[in-house]
Amino acid sequence: MERSKLDLYGLKFFYTHVLHKRWEQVNLIKPPKTQRLPDIVTINEAHQLFQVTRKLSYRAFYFVLYSLGLRLGEGLRLEVSDVDSQRMRVHIRDSKGNKDRFVPLPKVTLNLLRRFWLVHRNPVFLFPGRHGGLKSAHLAKTPLNRNGVQATLRKVARECGIKKKLHHTVCDTATQPI
Repeated sequence: MERSKLDLYGLKFFYTHVLHKRWEQVNLIKPPKTQRLPDIVTINEAHQLFQVTRKLSYRAFYFVLYSLGLRLGEGLRLEVSDVDSQRMRVHIRDSKGNKDRFVPLPKVTLNLLRRFWLVHRNPVFLFPGRHGGLKSAHLAKTPLNRNGVQATLRKVARECGIKKKLHHTVCDTATQPI
């Protein structure tokens, strides 16, 4: 809740419940909401993140998030059936606002997804859970763990010397060339 609203409600409570006075609504001018732009990951920083990430599943995951412009949850929910290599697009289900959408699929990302699938061969998830490593990933019933992905991204960013908050900025850079 905005600070000005909290202050207003506090004054209203004070007048009505402490002073026992009638509260007359005052038409206050509300300051405009400020909308801050995210710190954008540069192309060099993104390449650095991909190179420093040691685990193949996380490296592939970050690359797909970056190249498709996905949010973390959208990437985790991706299934093999969502990739349409004929039309070169990916179906993103239950996006922000519970809406579905399609995003263009770059050829380099399709090639990476194909190579990565040959490693894990999970029939459902593009990024299966890592319980037991990649050798048993074909049996995984859940996608990668959200907390593990976030913790690894923070760790890799620290190793790269990137001080930006990366929880959403990976997807905010998708329009940049790979």
